[in-house]
Amino acid sequence: MMIRLRDLDDCFEGVIPSIIATAAADGTPNISYLSHVALVDDDHIAISNQFFAKTAANIRANPHVSLQLVNGRNGKQYRLDATWVASEDNGPFFAHVENQLLASSAQVGMAGVMRLRAIDIFRVDSIAAVPSPFSTEEAPVGAKVPDLEAAGRMARAIAEQGDTEGAISALLVGCGELGFDHAILLLGDPARGPLATVASRGYDRSGVGSEIAFGDGLIGTAALTGRPVKVSDMSRIRRMGAAIGAAAAGDENRTRTIALPALADAMSQMAVPLRAQGTLLGVLFVESRERLAFGKNHELALEIIAAQGALALALCEALASQARPAKLRPVNGAVGGRVIQVAHHAFDDSVFVDNLYVLKGVAGRLLAYMLDLYVSEGRSEFTNREIRAAANLRLPEIKDNLETRLLLLRRRMDERNLPIRLIHAGRGQVRLLVNGTPDLQFNIK
Repeated sequence: MMIRLRDLDDCFEGVIPSIIATAAADGTPNISYLSHVALVDDDHIAISNQFFAKTAANIRANPHVSLQLVNGRNGKQYRLDATWVASEDNGPFFAHVENQLLASSAQVGMAGVMRLRAIDIFRVDSIAAVPSPFSTEEAPVGAKVPDLEAAGRMARAIAEQGDTEGAISALLVGCGELGFDHAILLLGDPARGPLATVASRGYDRSGVGSEIAFGDGLIGTAALTGRPVKVSDMSRIRRMGAAIGAAAAGDENRTRTIALPALADAMSQMAVPLRAQGTLLGVLFVESRERLAFGKNHELALEIIAAQGALALALCEALASQARPAKLRPVNGAVGGRVIQVAHHAFDDSVFVDNLYVLKGVAGRLLAYMLDLYVSEGRSEFTNREIRAAANLRLPEIKDNLETRLLLLRRRMDERNLPIRLIHAGRGQVRLLVNGTPDLQFNIK
């Protein structure tokens, strides 16, 4: 039976290095290992042209090469005879290969060092299986293979949600239904700072409020480039998030840093951007303890629900800003109860409640703003409209992602089990619940 390139998907995941054999003009052979061979289409493959000067020179002198590819799942080997046809240093496929290199280099602490100069494109002339004396039984797949029907069902469920929290919950439920047992959703604005975790599933701690900078690891690379990135064997590179360190997870109050939830023994990871009308809203990240856990169908399914999630979140944000909620109700009488110490640090807008770190940045500024009005005017309910109109909050005029920031704040306060809570009180409206008397040690300027 004829072997097609599309049948060799697992050989292009970079789990086991490939081998390329070239020959100089005088026939002198040369063999090099390749960290990654990429599938271009049904007839072509590509390799990165970075460090192999001899290989590159041989290809220009003699375009005929042989490659040996290995299936990382079952060890089957294949020989490809191919002919060099072109070199590219730009374009969509070059960007795809470059993104994978950026993500991998960032995870080994070499972000910005391993630059892709070009990719060499080869036409595949023949494919042959290499006989093996050993059994090559299929290894179990980590995540179940999703189908388009399931992805469509999950996309419809996301589209039916009427608010930001519902859309996010449906998105993570969809991840579980499609076989992604460990998932993190991060949202943010590339113009103003890092992505922040708003929800996760499958971890011992939610990590709500943890942040990832643009360009940092798989998540940051997906955000920076707007393209999906995937690693199928984490044993070859250092895990994403290692630089954040366990110390941060145990001392949030000192560092003002929340650790990203993570599998200590993750082997496969994938990050897909959430984009709506060309604008990045965030990144959906999944991981598994199994090598080669995520194939082409997994990537397609995740892209489908990520796209629907982005549209749902953008619509919820727009509708919340237009909503006209019912008349606001002030707090009646004295607050009473125990004293709650609240500290706001203006240099990074971090807020501490009873010496517990809550959040910083815009979310911290929002909490300080509401608590100030709660104490000074007896206000407990707030609308998106009035928050956006408050000059001292210094929100951007457009794309402030207010609904997302309020949800992040609500979930973080719940997770810390604080005597101050924020609840959803209708479209475009939130209510502050305070179990005690706040002692404010700040002043919003």
